[in-house]
Amino acid sequence: MAFRSAVMIALLGALFAAPVTLARAAEEATGLWQTQAGDARVRVSKCGGALCATVASLRDKIDPRTGRPPVDDKNPDPARATRPMIGLHLFIDMRPSGPGRWSGQIYNADDGKIYASNVTVGGPDTLKVEGCVGAFCGGENWTRVGK
Repeated sequence: MAFRSAVMIALLGALFAAPVTLARAAEEATGLWQTQAGDARVRVSKCGGALCATVASLRDKIDPRTGRPPVDDKNPDPARATRPMIGLHLFIDMRPSGPGRWSGQIYNADDGKIYASNVTVGGPDTLKVEGCVGAFCGGENWTRVGK
């Protein structure tokens, strides 16, 4: 009987701790991150029950081809191809899919396309960002900037 009570208490504790664990993981994913190539810094924040990601700064402040700040010129939609890269939203409907993990879509400004995506906290200073086409996924590790 005591064993059954102990198991029940452990299960209830785990059940009530799960939302706290997910909230803590979301907090660990939020912040300012530098892309693996070092060409951009991205601000990740909570937005409702999802994660949002916005381009905060670029290494190259001026596009050498145009002499102006970079724009989303790889976007196939002409109305969007002139929007500034700074402030561009990258995550689309990035929802929790497990502890320290989110799934949704990601906008890739390098080719103007949207891909299925997974984002995983890989430690206090690492965010693994994947884009997928079908069963094939590629990714990179973003590094936290500051604390």
